[in-house]
Amino acid sequence: MGAGGLLISIVAAVSVGAVSVPAATVFGVVANKMLPGLVDVDWSQGREAIVWQIRLPRTLLAAFVGAGLAVVGASLQSVTRNPLADPHLLGISSGGAAGAILALLHTGLFLGLLTVPLMAFAGAITATMVVLAVTRLTAATSADKLVLAGVAVSFIIMSLANILIFLGDPRATHTVVFWMLGGLGLAQWSHLVFPLGVLLLTVPYLLAKAADLNAMTIGDETAATLGIPVARFRLTVFVLGALITGVMVAFSGIIGFVGLMVPHIARYLVGGSYTRVLPASLMLGGIFLVWADILARTLMAPEDMPIGIVTGLIGGIFFIGLLRSRASAGR
Repeated sequence: MGAGGLLISIVAAVSVGAVSVPAATVFGVVANKMLPGLVDVDWSQGREAIVWQIRLPRTLLAAFVGAGLAVVGASLQSVTRNPLADPHLLGISSGGAAGAILALLHTGLFLGLLTVPLMAFAGAITATMVVLAVTRLTAATSADKLVLAGVAVSFIIMSLANILIFLGDPRATHTVVFWMLGGLGLAQWSHLVFPLGVLLLTVPYLLAKAADLNAMTIGDETAATLGIPVARFRLTVFVLGALITGVMVAFSGIIGFVGLMVPHIARYLVGGSYTRVLPASLMLGGIFLVWADILARTLMAPEDMPIGIVTGLIGGIFFIGLLRSRASAGR
């Protein structure tokens, strides 16, 4: 059901826009590209370019980014035992953005296209380590204080990122600032190998560790009695989360609250077991960001609104509702 919903969402996203493209044409273009001559070409070259060169890469990037951020959020919520954990709130996204900005404006692409995702990963893992160090330094052991530490570190890192922008080439800063708001408009087929590759590299491990994630939600003591190396496993999840987030941020900018919202929706639909939460989060994250991109492209058409604005508005409202529900539950 989730895969079918994702496929329908992708077709809808490719069809909708300033130039409407029938779903049959979308399937025809894709089939003809995969197996030339399979179907009769009854569409213009312009529509083919819109489908294959512009909308399909953008939509697939949205699906990959949404899926990745949702899985990271679900995993972090387990190992931190914090329902508010999210790569955006914990400063991981900000670290990834700072690393990407450093590559785009200062170091240059010294490793080719691989430079930006590598630098973004370095920034994300650095931010993760700083958050963990701050929590130890301040003895912020509670789940809520971990989020506060992440928010504080996020502000510091974004200030440093703004300094990098200020010192960068003025001709490039406008593009970078727009990219920081979250955008998928620069998606290309050559870019998709990185987010897809990191998902194929990391998600199978997390799915295989679903039982461990379930145990971590109960507590470190329970997890340890089950033979789980708690500290090492938590660090592994943080590193994988930084890797996924860094690569996604490198190609989409900062897109907040996906990792916060989607796992909660998944739990509501499939229950609390991570054997179901992780696959559901993967699919729902992709579906959510594809539809968020549709809104970003159509709300102010023909202007292309940054997708981070859409997710920020929806996520902010969701976050307030989540806080209210937690307050009510604590009474």
